[in-house]
Formats: sequence, C-alpha cells, structure tokens
Amino acid sequence: MKRRVVVTGIGAVTPLGNSAEETWKKIIEGVSGVGELTRRDKEKFPVKVAAEATDFKPEEYMDKRDARRMDRFTQFAVAASQMAVKDAGLEITEEIAPRVGVWIGSGIGGMDTHEEQFRIFEQKGYRRVSPFFVPMMIPDMAAGQVSIMLGAKGMNSCSVTACASGANSIGDAFKVIQRGDADAMITGGTEAPITDMSLAGFCQAGALSLNPDPNTASRPFDAERTGFIIGEGAGILVLEEYEFAKQRGAKIYAEIVGYGATGDAYHITQPAPGGEGGVRAMKQAITDSGLQPEDFTYVNAHGTSTEYNDKFETMAIKEAFGEHAYKLAVSSTKSMTGHLLGAAGGIEAIFSVKAIQEGILPPTINYENPDPDCDLDYVPNKARRAEVNAVLSNSLGFGGHNASLVFKKLVD
Repeated sequence: MKRRVVVTGIGAVTPLGNSAEETWKKIIEGVSGVGELTRRDKEKFPVKVAAEATDFKPEEYMDKRDARRMDRFTQFAVAASQMAVKDAGLEITEEIAPRVGVWIGSGIGGMDTHEEQFRIFEQKGYRRVSPFFVPMMIPDMAAGQVSIMLGAKGMNSCSVTACASGANSIGDAFKVIQRGDADAMITGGTEAPITDMSLAGFCQAGALSLNPDPNTASRPFDAERTGFIIGEGAGILVLEEYEFAKQRGAKIYAEIVGYGATGDAYHITQPAPGGEGGVRAMKQAITDSGLQPEDFTYVNAHGTSTEYNDKFETMAIKEAFGEHAYKLAVSSTKSMTGHLLGAAGGIEAIFSVKAIQEGILPPTINYENPDPDCDLDYVPNKARRAEVNAVLSNSLGFGGHNASLVFKKLVD
C-alpha cells in the first residue's frame, strides 16, 4: 500500500522576496520581479533585464566563513531549506535524522564559481585556484550542504534535468517517502545562473528576450512574447509521510499525490511537436494521482514566454485534459519571477500548494495580445478567487525532460 505524502513546510529565495510568504503575496498582487541586469555588465550583452534576488544576504542565514565556501546557488538552497524546516516545525533529532532526507536539484550548479576560478587559473596558475573550487561548483553540493547544516542523514540526492530539475527532485523525493525509505524529505530546486557564460550561451541560442523594458519583457502565452527572462533563487518544500506529520501535529498545506516524468527523445532544446512528451508526463501524473482530469482546477504551466514552449504546452494541456482543458485555469508565474531554470519547479510547487491553501489562482501578467495558438484561460493579469481542489504543475527542460506534479487539498 502506498504511503500518503503531505507538504508541511515551504521556503523560498526569489526575485520577489526572501521568503515564500513575501513571494506569494507579490505573486497574487501581480508584481514583477524583473528588473535591470546588475549582476553582470549589461553593456556586454544584448539582454538588459533579469530577475535577480537583489535583497538576498547570505550572512543572515549562515556563518560568513561558510558562505564564502559556497556558490550562490548553494547559499540560496541552505537559506530556503532553513525557512522550510522552520515553517514545518520539524526538529531533526538524532532519533529521526536517518529517516529525514534531502533531494535538491540544480540545472547548472556553480557556474559563477567555475568562471571566477578559471579566470584566476588563466591569470595566476593552478596554485591560486581555490581548494574549495570543486565542492563549490558541483550541482549536488546544495543537497550536501543542506544535509550537513540541518543534520538530515537520510537519502541525499540531486536531480540535474535542466529546467525540470526542481520538479524532478520533488517527484523523486515524494516517491522515496511513498515507498517507505524516508519519513520526511527536504526537497526542491536552486539556481544562480546569472553569469557571463550563461548569459552569453542563452543569448547565442536565441532563448532570452531582448526587450529592455523590465515591466513587459516576460509575457508568457502573449502573441508578442520574445523569449524568457533569466532568474535566480530557490524553492524548497518539506514533504512528510502523512501519519508522521499528523502524529507530531504539523500543519499541512496540501497532499502530493502524483508524479510523471518522461523524455522527448527529439531535440536538445526544442520540445517535441505538439508537446508529445509533456502530454505523457501529465497523463502519468494524473494516473498516478488517482484523480480524473475533471477533478483539476488549475495548471501551473511551465510557460517560459518562448514561441515553441507556450504553443506546444498549450497543445499538450488540451491533449492531456481533453475538453476539460477549456474549463481549467492555466497560468505562468514566470511572468513575474522570470525563469529560475532548475529552481523553477521548486518555487512553482510552492505556488501550487498556496493556491490550494488560500483558494487563489495566480495570474499571468503582461497578457495583452491573444495568440490564436494559445487559447486557454491564462488568468490574465489579475489573480482570481476560486475553490482549488487539485493542481498540476509542469516543468520542461533542455534535453527533452518533462516533469509533472499533482497536489490536492487534503481530505482526512
């Protein structure tokens, strides 16, 4: 018999704030976290805007010495994980530590560290390269540092599936608890990709919007969309086995009930025609949840503000949900957060459970010009009150990775 799994804690560092609550408040207000590119010299690049976590101060969450030995993506994860565990009221004692795991994904890892240390190597030779270079750079170190700092001794892992990393990590952590290998998991995604080479690569790939206006640059599903806005941050959830959470009196945001993961086997960057792989991921997740398509109120779309993603994801939602697709609310919160790559699935899972908890559908802002190929209800520009019983959240990544998560209102 499958064990039930619930969400008991959330934590986030995003372009909209340094907590899940602050971020969510701005999401439902339709506030954009996109601003002027400041972390790099914008004169070097055609892109002029980014979604930066401008107010993040690592020393507020960890010792300065520890922070200096972590790349920014790991700092984000440690901070968000501390918040999530505190929110869950979970005390990781020696008794339960072997049953508490960590599964945090990152699509890129410590690219900032890699670039900085390579410059030092080129200029001064190998002896000046930091001995912490490798453990600062590798993508799994977010999970490793969170485990060390919080004392979680259970399964410790990291999914690296590009922009699906956060969602895959949550889905994989869900299955760990469901099958009985842990009682609690600290899980989600983290990313700090605003670096010279990352910007250069995405610019050359034609993926980033060159719109210099931060207020209108991210416009998913809009006919005038021109590309995504790169963002940074982390979104972390605490998942627990239902009886374990209930026994300790934990508050519960929602239940996670479904997970689907597929591969396109098509192209390194473009989604398969019609979103075929996304269709299978959504159908897997719906089947795994035991729900029917008609039970869903809302889809938090991957919705990157790129031509192919928005068109094909719309097609995929219609294929997966049938006629019910036209009764669904579908929105892209990337219109406000930008695209946090491997962290996107983490923060969007938080938005999904908050939508259930508070009965609010997040909007897609900057939706002004309807696209005939994108003809669903994208909750344009303003949040909407609704009874939200079940949510499906999509994350799709380079390499043809597709991940879908299903959350529903807890029914005892």
